[in-house]
Amino acid sequence: MGNSFNQFVQKISSPIRFRFFLATKLPAAFFVGLRLNKIDNENCIVGVKCSWFSKNPFRSVYFAAEAMAAEMSTGLLAFGHIFNQPVKVSMLVVKMDAEFHKKGTGKLRFICNDGIAIKNAITETMQTGEGVTITSKSVGVNEKGESVATFNFTWSFKAKK
Repeated sequence: MGNSFNQFVQKISSPIRFRFFLATKLPAAFFVGLRLNKIDNENCIVGVKCSWFSKNPFRSVYFAAEAMAAEMSTGLLAFGHIFNQPVKVSMLVVKMDAEFHKKGTGKLRFICNDGIAIKNAITETMQTGEGVTITSKSVGVNEKGESVATFNFTWSFKAKK
């Protein structure tokens, strides 16, 4: 699985390729201006800044833009682990919950450290053919490192026959 994950990372790691990925697959995320700060086998960091496209009337990042960045930090890890696998795997968010701790202003980073657990869930569904769910956490922090929000996404993975 590691080699295909690395191929995925190589494919989206340049800012131009990532922007193209967003424009073709997730246009709303493209317009909000999500940025891939880091991705490896275990972690993913996605950034969003308060801008004309992502702001709310209270001069902070709109919660939906925060949710996009948070979901992407978990979803890119999953996408990378199913990329170019011999067994195709479907993935779907089946539940999301969020807690907002502080007003999100400036540049925010959403950090997910659940790459290994996601990889294990995908491996399990590929081996058994049974659906597997996993809840992944993404923590949003501001430029001072203060937590602004915590999102939990429950992903469902199912190997296709």
